[in-house]
Amino acid sequence: MGFWELFIIAVGVSMDAFAIAICKGLSVEKLEKKHMITVGLWSGGAQALMPLLGYFLGSSFHSFIDSIDHWVSFALLLIIGINMIKESREKTKKLDSSFSVKSMALLALADSIDAMAVGVTFAFHKVRIIPSVLLIGITTFILSVIGIKIGNKFGAKYKSKAELAGGIVLTAMGTLILLEDLGVLKGVTI
Repeated sequence: MGFWELFIIAVGVSMDAFAIAICKGLSVEKLEKKHMITVGLWSGGAQALMPLLGYFLGSSFHSFIDSIDHWVSFALLLIIGINMIKESREKTKKLDSSFSVKSMALLALADSIDAMAVGVTFAFHKVRIIPSVLLIGITTFILSVIGIKIGNKFGAKYKSKAELAGGIVLTAMGTLILLEDLGVLKGVTI
């Protein structure tokens, strides 16, 4: 998997965090740098940690499913993508304005669970995990900071669009992985 493929996955995985950051921005009357850094660090950290855990999990059972790993990768990314698309159509839930450790940890953990499946996919494709999770973490941090600013300034209008875009990206990447591994896209890279 090349840099641009990883970057597209990082952006796709970050879209949930971006949408949550928009909501957090809505909940704050006076946005301060500490709010942006808090949301960015919690979201970016969790989005980096979960693929790392998924990678080690996937590495431990990869040999058992080596012949169908592309189908597993496709299914995981498809499920995550479809779920994000579905969530983009739901009404915006009101998030509390708390930036406490408990509140942020629960939010970041709940948001990043699906990133674990991406880590499993990385293990199947023998992706260099440390640069990959760093890219995901940094991308999520940046998009979360942007998201909280947008939410504070413009409101919830971009939340569903961010989730929809992330879902489409992850679904497309899963499909590309499947087609590439089946030989349909031999030699084609993004």
